[in-house]
Amino acid sequence: MRLTHKQFREIAWNHGLAATHQRQVVYEAVIASHGHRSPEDIYASVRKRIPHISLATVYNNIRLFVDRGLLREVTPHAATLRVDGNLKPHHHLVCSRCKAVQDVEADFIDFKRLAPHIPDGFDLTRPVVEVFGLCRQCRTKTARKPK
Repeated sequence: MRLTHKQFREIAWNHGLAATHQRQVVYEAVIASHGHRSPEDIYASVRKRIPHISLATVYNNIRLFVDRGLLREVTPHAATLRVDGNLKPHHHLVCSRCKAVQDVEADFIDFKRLAPHIPDGFDLTRPVVEVFGLCRQCRTKTARKPK
């Protein structure tokens, strides 16, 4: 998904960021992926448009986007940082073996029912449920293994 510079400038300025070309290309690479990509995956996409960009620049911009709320960091259980451009309420299915993450488009947490169980002083900002199991591919590999 490509944005006009005007569209990206508005998004960036609304989050207190300067709208640079590099930031726009990094942001577009994440949004276009419709998944949970690592900085290395994003770097590979961005290099097609900006061959001289460094991996550190991609990491720094991703961290900045996460800190400012433009992107969401996905499960800390993954082997590496993963980011998600989907900011709508949703939850995740996480494969215990390959660490693949899939979205579950649902908002089934009731803040009112959860609030009494939260320790004093904890600020609940965004509940996310992560359900662990085996993805179809890993489950199929397990079923095929000789015993």
